[in-house]
Amino acid sequence: MAPTVYLVSGANRGIGLALVTVLAARANTIVFAGARSPSGATALRKLEVQHPSKLYTVQLTSADREDNDAAVAKIKQIAGRLDIVVANAGINSVYERTDVVSVDAMKEHYEVNVLGPLVLFQATRALLKASTPSPKLMIVSSRLGSIEWGPGVPFPCTPYGTSKAAVNWLAVKLYYEHPELTVVAISPGLVATDMAASAAAYDPTLGGFPTITPEQSAAGVIKLLDEGKRGEKAPVLTSYDGTVYPW
Repeated sequence: MAPTVYLVSGANRGIGLALVTVLAARANTIVFAGARSPSGATALRKLEVQHPSKLYTVQLTSADREDNDAAVAKIKQIAGRLDIVVANAGINSVYERTDVVSVDAMKEHYEVNVLGPLVLFQATRALLKASTPSPKLMIVSSRLGSIEWGPGVPFPCTPYGTSKAAVNWLAVKLYYEHPELTVVAISPGLVATDMAASAAAYDPTLGGFPTITPEQSAAGVIKLLDEGKRGEKAPVLTSYDGTVYPW
């Protein structure tokens, strides 16, 4: 039986690292872990030693087509195809109200959180089409991207929230334009990561919200990824625990 071949972006820490840790430990898998700076991804290097010929770190910079193409060329040489791509890389680094948020901050979040998954899909599409089962693309989004729910949150997260709303739209559009593809849009939960810590440092009240570990989030995300199938209806925004959120 052929191994299942994965690519996970933003795999050097947090949820991404937890995902590749679990996936590499599974039987009959090949996992490509995308990191902007592989030389500094010490945790991934340790995993490579633990899982020789199963886990490979590739340089992957969000929205950089040349970088993405180079990573795909390496993947093609080693595995020849991709079965599942997880667009996990994202940022949430500016916490400003709509009346003062800068254009540069908006552009930065859109580049990573929207153009990043789009360019990743464009670069990997040929290898996904070479998948023997139905290929899958998972976009790691956020409940803050829900237009019904996100804007009402009393926290200045305009760059992040609007970019996640945009990538939610992208997920549905990919479903309609690519009938061979299973698209999964996931909200990973409030995870105890560096991103969550920086937000709590800006607004200490956020520290009172319960968080889950990257490992807990990854377990739920992988369950949904395993179960994800292309249906007659477009994908919905689903939490790591199976809760469905309105767009």
